[in-house]
Amino acid sequence: MSDPSLTLAPADDGSLAYVEELLEANGLPSRDVRTAPGAFYVARDGAERIGVGGVERRGGSGLLRSVAVEEPKRGRGYGTALCDALEAEATADGVDALYLLTTTAADFFAARGYAEIPREEIPAEIRATSQFEGLCPSTAVCLWAEL
Repeated sequence: MSDPSLTLAPADDGSLAYVEELLEANGLPSRDVRTAPGAFYVARDGAERIGVGGVERRGGSGLLRSVAVEEPKRGRGYGTALCDALEAEATADGVDALYLLTTTAADFFAARGYAEIPREEIPAEIRATSQFEGLCPSTAVCLWAEL
């Protein structure tokens, strides 16, 4: 499949368990999903759930977090489409730069134009997120991109 089409909807009470389950299945932090439910989205292709992702806005910056695609759907362009949709949501919300932490997907995000950045150069409001304060290991690669 090339150029998959998906829709993005904010996670709600009925889909937060799905968000948690998919994140846990992919080794991503899920402990704070219910404390920041407005940051998460569920991606669908038609009626089928494809994956999840989040954007945690802090001022004019945002933290791109917890992007995961269902295992059988990988390799079909859904990860790219999901990131495109999350970046569009962030832009529409007034975010002009996205930051992220990853232990496994640095190459994927670098191919999308994200560049590595030292933790100390990341805005303080992003470093104050639960991801930076302990949910992600200190060995995670920090990346950023202007939108």
